[in-house]
Amino acid sequence: MLKKAMSFDKTRSAGALATDIARLYAAALQRMLLPLGLSRAQFLALSELWLEDGLTQRDLTERLGVEQATMANTLARMERDRLIERRPHPDDGRSQQVWLSQAARDLQTPATMAAVEANDLVISGLPVAERELFFSMLGRVMSGLRVAK
Repeated sequence: MLKKAMSFDKTRSAGALATDIARLYAAALQRMLLPLGLSRAQFLALSELWLEDGLTQRDLTERLGVEQATMANTLARMERDRLIERRPHPDDGRSQQVWLSQAARDLQTPATMAAVEANDLVISGLPVAERELFFSMLGRVMSGLRVAK
């Protein structure tokens, strides 16, 4: 007797749904950052530097969870676009600190507004009363996955 093959229903898969949400959010954010001349990767690096200027490439890599090579490419483009300046680290001659330019500081408000607008798109289908519950649930799911690593 042959077993009936199991089927995969992506509408009932937390991973598949989360992937779709992330993809759609990333596309919306990229669309909203485009008029500012920023990529999503640049925005993410800037968002960390707006919180704490003078981080190293390693700091940014760890905080954003990206590969060193990816961060190196992003920072090279940001330096080319005059969004950042790299200077030798005063305590570690092998590393450099990344500092914001005035142009990058000037982008903080419009870029943050673009990110808020993209986030609002994600939650727009939820009643206001359910939004905090949604974020709470996502946070618990992420915590559970981090523990399971």
